[in-house]
Amino acid sequence: MIERISREELVKIYNVEISFFNELVEYGLLKVETENDITYVLYEDLPAFEKYTNWHYDLEINLPGLEVIQDMLQKIENLKQRNRELINKLSAISNKHIEE
Repeated sequence: MIERISREELVKIYNVEISFFNELVEYGLLKVETENDITYVLYEDLPAFEKYTNWHYDLEINLPGLEVIQDMLQKIENLKQRNRELINKLSAISNKHIEE
């Protein structure tokens, strides 16, 4: 069974406007599933929802700002991953030369 929560339950629990939730979806910041006209968020996506909610309501960052921040964080993660890959390749090359 897929662990998920409905949009209505989520906005009630977090005390946010449904329009904020819908805008997160429109901006591509939150993935949803729809079944029988009910919109759901997977439990695994709740940390992202919480992060955006905190940034928006506590730090007063608007939706375009959230989108920019998320894009930059994703780019940083991609660069970190690429850096790890390059370090591993360099290490393998160094080990190969030491063995020769």
